Amino acid sequence: MSNSEIRPPLPPFTRETAMQKARMAEDGWNSRDPERVALAYTADSQWRNRSEFPRGREQIRAFLTSKWQREQEYRLIKELWAHNDNRIAVRFAYEWHDANGQWFRSYGNENWEFDEQGLMHLRYASINDLPIDASERLFHWPLGRRPDDHPSLTELGL
Repeated sequence: MSNSEIRPPLPPFTRETAMQKARMAEDGWNSRDPERVALAYTADSQWRNRSEFPRGREQIRAFLTSKWQREQEYRLIKELWAHNDNRIAVRFAYEWHDANGQWFRSYGNENWEFDEQGLMHLRYASINDLPIDASERLFHWPLGRRPDDHPSLTELGL
């Protein structure tokens, strides 16, 4: 196995390493780089994302490419909810706008299961979209990684 197939921190997770894993996932998704993000998942990863069921890295790449073409100016915050040996649950919110300029805040929960190398094998996401006015936006950092001093979901009251 190559080093690129090992993604520390590895299970079993502590609260600290689970929080680190959640932030790493947030940072990856905020890059909006399907190639980079897909490498965090096993080659045979299984997803449920709303009503879509991508299987494997190729389908994950295609899914993410389409997602970030639709969901413009995407900014995401993830927060650890719970963890155990090789599983992590997070809650999240992200803001984006569609091609017509309508802003949304999408809320959800994800359940993750990791293999021994720290790659995500299972990802189950439940997501709801709320149309918002541009004036209601809370995520204003420049596109990319959320700054360390930006409020968390809890701090924002989400």
